[in-house]
Amino acid sequence: MAADNDSGISLSNPIKLSVIIPCYNEEATLEECVHRVLAIQDELLKLELIVVDDCSKDKSLEIARGLAQRIPELSLLQHEVNKGKGAALRTGIAHATGDFVAIQDADLEYDPIDLKRLLIPLRNGDADVVFGSRFLSTEFRRVLYFWHSLANSFLTTLSNMLTDLNLTDMETCYKVFRRQVIQSITIEENRFGFEPEVVAKIAQMRVRIYETGISYRGRTYAEGKKIGLKDAWRALYCILKYNLPKVPLPVQFVFYACIGGVAAVVNLLCFVLLLRMDLGLTASVLAAFFIAAGVNYYLSITLLFRHKAKWNTIAELLVYFILVVTISLIDLGCTRGFVALGIDPPLAKVFSTVIGLVLNFAGRRFIVFPQKPNPDWKPQESIRQRKTP
Repeated sequence: MAADNDSGISLSNPIKLSVIIPCYNEEATLEECVHRVLAIQDELLKLELIVVDDCSKDKSLEIARGLAQRIPELSLLQHEVNKGKGAALRTGIAHATGDFVAIQDADLEYDPIDLKRLLIPLRNGDADVVFGSRFLSTEFRRVLYFWHSLANSFLTTLSNMLTDLNLTDMETCYKVFRRQVIQSITIEENRFGFEPEVVAKIAQMRVRIYETGISYRGRTYAEGKKIGLKDAWRALYCILKYNLPKVPLPVQFVFYACIGGVAAVVNLLCFVLLLRMDLGLTASVLAAFFIAAGVNYYLSITLLFRHKAKWNTIAELLVYFILVVTISLIDLGCTRGFVALGIDPPLAKVFSTVIGLVLNFAGRRFIVFPQKPNPDWKPQESIRQRKTP
């Protein structure tokens, strides 16, 4: 039978939804969560439930085993050591076989009935990924934790700036994907950094992303909420780490200027210190430059550029070294030239450092860590295109 849309899914045939349920110490809500997810199943929606127990310390694993014995749609996967939510999702996603893949926290902060609404644009062939936003909903939402909401708003805004999306809730648990989309992504984060990582990577794929409102019943920490300040800092780092290698060149240069600024300060301080130690002008310039180059390299591969984007580690370091040597000679020549013009050595060093900043960015961006540009956004299918002959 011909598909009624470009997802390859016939609108008249049942679809299969894989629901990944990461579980860590959720004995109080796991069984109810599973039954509420199963309740959305009907003649057009078949379910595959994958519970991933992340080495729970309570009776969650025992409950999950009992559910797996009684419920044919449910399979149980187990981690021998606690790895985190992102790792549990990575395990579950790898085993998913449905047409679409959804994420459902076992704590029931999110209502499974909303999954049906999230599936509509996917099934219609309009979307490849659908987000459930806690801030678009006209449904009831438990009101808690102002500072959490403020942090969420900040992280979502920063993520949007770098992905060119206009999401309202980047950190939402409810994300539903075409299985081919989510299984094509290599998930690296083990904890709550999964959310900004996956948003960055699907944005770089330029697939069709939709968003709709959902209900939300948040928990207090006394009720079992686990996310904390450490996870917020990790989310901030992940937004930068997974987005900056692919942002437009002017934006990337601004962030590189910050990294280069740190390295330049290290360069200048080392130069002045070594010069006062009577190491000599030439030796001080070269030593300070290579120390700063090491700082620059570390910050570059940590935040801005994709490590091993083109070369393996040894080749990358070799190319980087050649670039550093070349620019160090330029830096030395500029510094000597400015000094010969009568400029004070520290000020001469500042001028040559600015020149080096531009050259360093160009060399790193186009030679050491080259990145292919993002593709164009996937076009929206028209109503006429959906019609079958």
